[in-house]
Amino acid sequence: MHNCGISSGNISATLSLLLVFFTLVQERGLDSADLVSFLLELSFHSTGKAYNINTLSGIQRTIIRDLADLGLVKLQQGRKESWFIPTKLATNLSISLSDTSSRKQEYAVVETNFRMYAYSSSKLHCEILRLFARVEYQLPNLIVGAITKESLYKAFQNGITAEQIISFLQQNAHPRVAERIPTVPENVTDQTK
Repeated sequence: MHNCGISSGNISATLSLLLVFFTLVQERGLDSADLVSFLLELSFHSTGKAYNINTLSGIQRTIIRDLADLGLVKLQQGRKESWFIPTKLATNLSISLSDTSSRKQEYAVVETNFRMYAYSSSKLHCEILRLFARVEYQLPNLIVGAITKESLYKAFQNGITAEQIISFLQQNAHPRVAERIPTVPENVTDQTK
């Protein structure tokens, strides 16, 4: 997969930092789903474009300062308003999260009945899946769940779009499934939108 000029070493280092940050956020008592959701949201922002901090929730305002320390955003103080500017590292997070060179065979399979099987041992990957799917159980290398109407409504309320969910599933498809077109079953795609 093309990684927009970011080496797999940088991606791996970034993911390692994010996993440590993820643990710290949990220790602070913040909701890890908020962090994962915000990171995904950041990955769809434009590099170098200023966004008003007042548009962020209270939890996101807390997290944004830590993300600035990690180099994912730059903070800028104006006369009346504060701004955050996503860096290339932040906008490439969705690529980082789905880059197969930095992972050990982590992929997902979605069936036409909306059941989902994710082969992963990553806490981050599991938390991303929880943003739009009901996780039924988690084994050491397997997450079993389903995309439900309720889980989709929750995702939409958290600012995650149907296109982001479908894109994530396509980018993380099992290699054999990825050979097929469409990668995500049409009924799942249609009913997610």
